[in-house]
Amino acid sequence: MNVNSMTAFARESDDAGPGSLAVEIRSVNHRYLDCQFKLPEGLRNLEPALRERLQNRLSRGKVEVQFRWQAQAGHDGALVINPDQLRALASAMAQVEDAISQARPPSSLEILHWPGLVEGGSEDSEALAARALSLFDSALETLVETRNREGTKLANFIRERLSGVTREVNAARERMPELLAQQHERMKTRVTDLGVDADPERLEQELAIVAQKADVDEELDRLVAHVEEVGRVLDKGGPCGRRLDFLMQELNREANTLSSKSLATSTTQNAVELKVLIEQMREQIQNLE
Repeated sequence: MNVNSMTAFARESDDAGPGSLAVEIRSVNHRYLDCQFKLPEGLRNLEPALRERLQNRLSRGKVEVQFRWQAQAGHDGALVINPDQLRALASAMAQVEDAISQARPPSSLEILHWPGLVEGGSEDSEALAARALSLFDSALETLVETRNREGTKLANFIRERLSGVTREVNAARERMPELLAQQHERMKTRVTDLGVDADPERLEQELAIVAQKADVDEELDRLVAHVEEVGRVLDKGGPCGRRLDFLMQELNREANTLSSKSLATSTTQNAVELKVLIEQMREQIQNLE
């Protein structure tokens, strides 16, 4: 299963019928699946079916669906007026004029723009709904493919940064024995310079305690474990953004501990580079489903 991005756009149109129909689907990152629809009057009853289709294909993201329907002139060159809608509109206008004497009556052009007043030539509602669903399915397929391609790119980006994290961990681990030995010698030198007659056994105990506090083997091991887990999550695929975001928090926690225990500038630089790499991954993971 692939890793998917939450950011994508798709558009499809159909001018073959008595009216032109177009659909646009926009998807951006979000904590959960949030679907919003902008539908013309003749397609409002399709919202439940459209929502179900989205829920079957997507798990997360803020998704905006907009249909545009432009009625064409009939075969005789005239627009088709819905008489029932026109009578209802006239009745409503009369009630407004009775209640508000100063109300300005709408122009004929404004009336023609009233939702549902102008019908799409000879195409009935069922045929229009079928066209809309077919067009939506095509656009949704394009959206899913785009999210998949973008997700693959993001996964590759994250894997590159994981390799960088591994390099920094290995560099810190390789230098750690040398740094601990240097720290050990510095402390013994300080005791000697102070001229204190210290008990050798007690001194070694104290040095061991200091070395233990400065030892970052556990932090490095946990960093390696988290890197391996991120790789496993990416390999498994599917909706994984929340899981990866949690792992980024854990990686950052270990990087902070490594920095606080740093014995040398080189270790501090390793920790800083780790934080940069983790932040770069975290920013991209915000876009993963």
